[in-house]
Amino acid sequence: MRYPLFTKLFAVGLALAALASCATLAEKQGEWIFQPSDRSWSGGIYAAEGMQDVWIEFDSKLAGKPAKLHGLWLAASPSTATSDTPVNAKVPVLLYLHGARWNVLGSAQRVRRMQELGFSVLVVDYRGFGKSDPSTPSEALAYEDARAAWTWLAARYPDKPRYIFGHSLGGAIAIELASEVTDEAGTIVEGTFTSIPDVFDTMKWGWLPVNGLITQRFESINKVAHIGSPLLVVHGTEDALIKPELGRKLFDAAVEPKAFVLVPGGSHHNTNAVGQPLYRQALMQLFSLK
Repeated sequence: MRYPLFTKLFAVGLALAALASCATLAEKQGEWIFQPSDRSWSGGIYAAEGMQDVWIEFDSKLAGKPAKLHGLWLAASPSTATSDTPVNAKVPVLLYLHGARWNVLGSAQRVRRMQELGFSVLVVDYRGFGKSDPSTPSEALAYEDARAAWTWLAARYPDKPRYIFGHSLGGAIAIELASEVTDEAGTIVEGTFTSIPDVFDTMKWGWLPVNGLITQRFESINKVAHIGSPLLVVHGTEDALIKPELGRKLFDAAVEPKAFVLVPGGSHHNTNAVGQPLYRQALMQLFSLK
């Protein structure tokens, strides 16, 4: 997610009369918010070495046809090298939901850091990203994709503690998923927000009256209280894209048990790295994970 997306949303408002339909407006906002890409970068490619390709097939009610997602699996230890190999009963399993713009390879380094914290990790691309089915991403499709990935994970590890993690835009998708399922052991979000309109309000153009034009709203503030598992909200003090106060506001709306971790010096992109010791401490205190 980048600043230009919100200026583009404003441009949509100015040109609204010229658009053919509300459906067109929603589709364009999906493109601008998700900025889907099949691009990779060298750091991500290197970090993904040794991870296993995973394919998740399901019947999409929204698309009215079968769908396929691509993901990467990273076991918690070399002895559990594939997604079909049983994981030690004490090892938690994590569904990682990434943010905008980059495909799963862009999150590979973060995935490895979550492995270092003791998780086996599945990270998936939404439709429109990477090797997943081509499509224009949308809020509704991303929610359906996350639910399909969770179902896939639950079918393979029904007896393992399973956690949901989301970074940035993925945090909103994680909160939606956690508010709908009942079999998660806990939820972790990093650098995420209360809603897209609230993010817009913190930006340069925030004074403009475009709230009513935003169709892809990601209203996490209205869902977070419905999460039935412990919630960990992490934010960096130097996050210039998603302001820390939005993470705090989201945390305040959640119910106990919960924890808020503000990482000194953490930006939107490096909080997961510089905050590793604080992450570990919070996981022990909130989830009793060592």
